[in-house]
Amino acid sequence: MRIAKEDVDVKMEIPGAVIRQRTEFGDATGLGKISCEYFSLSAGVDTTPLFQGLEGDLCQCPHWGFVLRGQLTTTDADGAQETVNANDLFYWPPGHNVKVAADAEIIMFSPQREHNLVINHMIEKVKS
Repeated sequence: MRIAKEDVDVKMEIPGAVIRQRTEFGDATGLGKISCEYFSLSAGVDTTPLFQGLEGDLCQCPHWGFVLRGQLTTTDADGAQETVNANDLFYWPPGHNVKVAADAEIIMFSPQREHNLVINHMIEKVKS
């Protein structure tokens, strides 16, 4: 399956971040349906406040992805950090926050049900 970035629906847009998501993008056996996301994130974006209220105040969805440009750092529940840069493939296990050090664009593949819960939670946080 192929889809152009411009054809991926914008799910959430706030200052400094555009989150695009294509649901029903495939099936990862054992994980159910997956979605593909294209995130455009500005330097300084920090997901910590958006994840407050989730288990451990962290994203509990795993992600597999690729960094097109920029630099991002994840922090897990134990405080361990990992930085990804342009042209890196990555896997982020459940239980992480993300901070953007340099304007970034990333492509991610995520279990659809779990990531929809996280994205919908973020949307509600922005509304309140």
